[in-house]
Amino acid sequence: MSIKSIVVTASSHNYSQTPVEVQLDARSEFRSIKLTDAVSGALMPAQWERSGGGVELTWIEPGLEAGASKTYHVNISQGRAADSAEESVQLETDSEGRLDVLVRGEFVTSYFSGPQWQRPYFHPVMGPYGDPVTRGFPMVRDAPGETTDHPHHRGIYVAYGEVNGVDNWTEGSGRGHTVHREFAALESGPVYGLADALSDWVTPDKRSVLLRERRVMKFYNVAPSRLVDIDLTLTAAEEDVLFGDTKEGGIISLRVASSMDVARGGRLENSYGAVNENEVWGKRADWCDYSGPVNGLTVGVAIFDHPKSFRHPTYWHARDYGLLTTNPFAVSTFEGGGPSGEYVLPARDSLRFRYRIYIHKGDASEAKVAEKNNNYVTPPAVQVN
Repeated sequence: MSIKSIVVTASSHNYSQTPVEVQLDARSEFRSIKLTDAVSGALMPAQWERSGGGVELTWIEPGLEAGASKTYHVNISQGRAADSAEESVQLETDSEGRLDVLVRGEFVTSYFSGPQWQRPYFHPVMGPYGDPVTRGFPMVRDAPGETTDHPHHRGIYVAYGEVNGVDNWTEGSGRGHTVHREFAALESGPVYGLADALSDWVTPDKRSVLLRERRVMKFYNVAPSRLVDIDLTLTAAEEDVLFGDTKEGGIISLRVASSMDVARGGRLENSYGAVNENEVWGKRADWCDYSGPVNGLTVGVAIFDHPKSFRHPTYWHARDYGLLTTNPFAVSTFEGGGPSGEYVLPARDSLRFRYRIYIHKGDASEAKVAEKNNNYVTPPAVQVN
């Protein structure tokens, strides 16, 4: 048995429902790690995974005001962990290439990765009131009031339009594919569900691999808002890969529910206070939020670009008609001239992109999107004693 104490200290910002990670030195064999509040003695749901010579422990910090500290006790032992299945994140797969995500027993989204689709995507993505915040088309046909443009805009997805000249953004004959190979890991748990998906970006004939993709997705145990982290690594296969300077692409992309479109009362806003397509499109920003009405209630989806992402802060291909996507390559396109943003990734080298998706009630102001972004890029300080 080993007992440690952890002191968590907030910076000059408040923290609420914030994932916190800490590295622990735990080299001997053990069966469980228990995290308890040092003052109340309450057991905190915690999840761990081995990392190097120790473990990485994660929990959801429920609330910590600016400048405040909180102490936890960590018990590393041979005993069984407490059963926290009632508040777990569950990942369930089927034989058709679908992964369902449930948080506290509620369906959140499905990740479709079967060979029948051009590339993997999330659909539907449920909001805080139980209705989708993503458009149903083209997966759902003839839904009342839904737009039917750009059928390649499927929920939330990863794609790009010029990869060694291959269009892996749109769909159909002559386009590239992202072929899911396997899940290297699938893990349900009390704090998060983890899916580690391995895929190949291939030519239209599927004979040549251009990029190898690793997409690590964490779905956190928070409600009624939703938090999803996507850590994406693209590695050039046997040849150099040129990412062209085109607006037609997005490393992480989403199409909001049609009722959220700006023309129908929605609102685009970025970290600099720019509003709607005229001010947001083609601009760099730390985050961008798309909010609007769904069944009479205002909801929103924000994407946070981590400082360690390639070419942070990213440019945003954001449209009033419902598209929100990150695009760090279309520099001259967005700037209206000047140096090209194309990038050559040498064979067997990698690019890393990190994002957090925050699904929330209200608009960016009501949902404290700026504060939530700070929680992501500047988590509370953690000291292990």
